[in-house]
Amino acid sequence: MFCNGILAYIIVIYMKLHIVILLVSLSLIGCNDKTADAGDYAFIGGEIVNPNNDYIMLYNPKAESDTLHLDQHNRFSFKVKDLTPGIYTFTHGGEYQMLLLEVNDSIMFRLNTVDFDESLVYTGLGAKKNNFLIKTFLDNEIDNKKLTKYCQMEPEDFMKHVDSSMFSRIQELDKFIQHKSPSDLFIKIAKTSINYNYYANKEIYPFGYYGNNKLIHFKDLPEGFYDFRNEVDYNMEDLNEFYVYNRFLFSHFNNLALEKYYSVNGHDTAFDRESLAYNLGKLDLIDSLIVQKKIKNYLLKHTARDFIIHSLDKEEIDSILSSYTSKCTNSEDKSEIVQLVASIEKLQTGYNVPNVAVVNYNGKTTDLHSIISRPTVIYFWSSNFKMNYRNSHSKVKKLKAKYPTIDFIAINVNDDDEMYWKKTLEKFNFPTENEYQFKEPTKAHNSLVVNSVSKVIIVNKNMTIIDANTNMFTSKFEEHLKKLNK
Repeated sequence: MFCNGILAYIIVIYMKLHIVILLVSLSLIGCNDKTADAGDYAFIGGEIVNPNNDYIMLYNPKAESDTLHLDQHNRFSFKVKDLTPGIYTFTHGGEYQMLLLEVNDSIMFRLNTVDFDESLVYTGLGAKKNNFLIKTFLDNEIDNKKLTKYCQMEPEDFMKHVDSSMFSRIQELDKFIQHKSPSDLFIKIAKTSINYNYYANKEIYPFGYYGNNKLIHFKDLPEGFYDFRNEVDYNMEDLNEFYVYNRFLFSHFNNLALEKYYSVNGHDTAFDRESLAYNLGKLDLIDSLIVQKKIKNYLLKHTARDFIIHSLDKEEIDSILSSYTSKCTNSEDKSEIVQLVASIEKLQTGYNVPNVAVVNYNGKTTDLHSIISRPTVIYFWSSNFKMNYRNSHSKVKKLKAKYPTIDFIAINVNDDDEMYWKKTLEKFNFPTENEYQFKEPTKAHNSLVVNSVSKVIIVNKNMTIIDANTNMFTSKFEEHLKKLNK
């Protein structure tokens, strides 16, 4: 017990020493920079424990990025010049988190990639507001993970639960505001994080409670269930990339389109999420209710993309594409969706799988066609989704024994350096044979339409596509393998 206490004390002193060194470093940078008074600025610095690569990406509210390189001690410091106050996002090794930066902030953080969000604590000038936002984020995440269970509650009980949760969060925020006197920007972000998470959960509830076959009963929800909609702002430009806000917008327009769907199709049909009428209605609603172009284009793009990826009907895809391109004002987004449609057409059953460049574990570059000589299952994984890659590799190990005439090729879809990919393979003792990464990730993702790590492509020995969008955890998947194994 005594030794454990001494050890804990040493660890605390060690962490505090790191914090002091980093904060002093930041202040020295500010003192030595002769341009410090020229324009608005802020400082950010910190240390990454167990880094997955040697840099951090920092994205500002204008969606521009800076690469912050780690030094030999896995630390970094950076001066944000010509600061635009608002939500900044930093990413490392596939994980991401937000940071509110305002003029003259000098913020340091130390995090461990093993427990990314939970280990993150800010110190320095501007830290208290960010620690509050992180706590709100984690509270939201805990609640959202339990949403499936909450959606089994009767509507009245669900209302009481989410109302009570939101009220306690607002009380915490009010106390913080009273004692810390934060900026109006912080108050707006904090309230949005609390309120719009609450709004999203209420919009999601009917889909969870009634299910597709009984969704018509959403009209029987208690009076006042959607009263919060009177407070909704569709055009919060400064928070257009805020996860909580976008989560609400997607679930909200799902519900509005649901009402339109039943008004057109009558009340005797089961809900079909992939219905052309439902998705066209959603595009129309987004276009009519949202004014701010960036927000509108974002929702239009993802609504069109989701439909196109899952549809097998060319005429319906063309209808969605026509509606989308007539409403979207972003030429790059339009080009991306047009290219998506073209790529999907090349992935139809009977076509040869597109050829893309890949790199094997030993660093040798080859191409997909050259490594296919037998019936082959091509599956994808990301180092950022632990449960997925452990389950898929475990499943493939069993399938290899069961179907010996079929090859299984794994492709890691991460677009950062190879260190993270190899580190994951080594950590879990995965066989390195038939393990690859894309040579040109963006180009390959577009050609093979890799929209999910659950996606699997099955081809025969001639590289002809049997199924370009299946999932190895469905019964249909093994039906294909049984036929190929013969």
